[in-house]
Amino acid sequence: MAITVYLSCLLVLSMAGLAQGIKSSLRSQDPGPQPLELKQAFTLFQIQHNRSYSNPEEYARRLDIFAHNLAQAQQLEEEDLGTAEFGVTPFSDLTEEEFGRLYGHRRMDGEAPKVGREVGSEEWGESVPPTCDWRKLDGVISSVKKQESCSCCWAMAAAGNIEALWGIKHRQSVELSVQGGLASEKDYPFQGQVKPHRCLAKKHKKVAWIQDFIMLPDNEQKIAWYLATQGPITVTINMKLLKLYKKGVIEATPTSCDPFLVDHSVLLVGFGKSESVADRRAGAAGAQPQSRRSIPFWILKNSWGTKWGEKGYFRLYRGNNTCGITKYPLTARVDQPAKKRPVSCPP
Repeated sequence: MAITVYLSCLLVLSMAGLAQGIKSSLRSQDPGPQPLELKQAFTLFQIQHNRSYSNPEEYARRLDIFAHNLAQAQQLEEEDLGTAEFGVTPFSDLTEEEFGRLYGHRRMDGEAPKVGREVGSEEWGESVPPTCDWRKLDGVISSVKKQESCSCCWAMAAAGNIEALWGIKHRQSVELSVQGGLASEKDYPFQGQVKPHRCLAKKHKKVAWIQDFIMLPDNEQKIAWYLATQGPITVTINMKLLKLYKKGVIEATPTSCDPFLVDHSVLLVGFGKSESVADRRAGAAGAQPQSRRSIPFWILKNSWGTKWGEKGYFRLYRGNNTCGITKYPLTARVDQPAKKRPVSCPP
């Protein structure tokens, strides 16, 4: 543990001042030798994330990709309107194409399908609490998983949704198999392999079940109400900005994160509002210098392990459909719907 923290600190220190130099070099397309600081940072990255390459050519290629991603991280941080920080992550030696193929799923562009989204419409007018965090209630949110290079984010998000609802409705903690069916993770553990294999779910006892599933309205206020009164929800977003994300609230624009091009499923577990922070928009026309504001956000559970993001979680700005969060808000039902439910999410 101590050596991991030490390497992390070294990596952060080595980044100071390096990104700007790389960004300038990339702009000028300077073919000269890589700076010593970059190679040192890359070596630390390799150690921290257990990376090795088959030959010098592949090493040089990955070093170039690392440099490009480092410059891109600085640009993303300059463009972000929230409090997000971007930098070196476990994916810093991957191209955009590789990252999308390994960690997302087939991109779903265009309008969402026309399905019923008005379930429980008579209750949508109820007030929403200021904060909600289902992680604070024992037995609801399972540990953060790591999907490896298996494009199964959708399965992990769906399993997390059912686990959470089962814990809330039945007061019983379960951890479901991602491999298939509704068996337990213990009986049918996740294999993380891309190669196809026969599903063995029928051989194992079911530890949970669902009545049906629904798609919620594409409205953030209604999604927040359902999240607070019923439980966590599966959403699908554009994961473009997550590759180099480290921490903070991502506040993107439709240009920097297209809300129609969604390709990554995650679990929505809560929402809140940041303390007053310096407004990154202060340099924009009409904004007051040195102004401060609070930022409303969503809390989302990812499936890339605890070394990514905020211990496996991340936050998105709440209120402008950031990265398409309202496009596919889906949830299972593990019991029969009731007419009235009190707000029960821990603040």
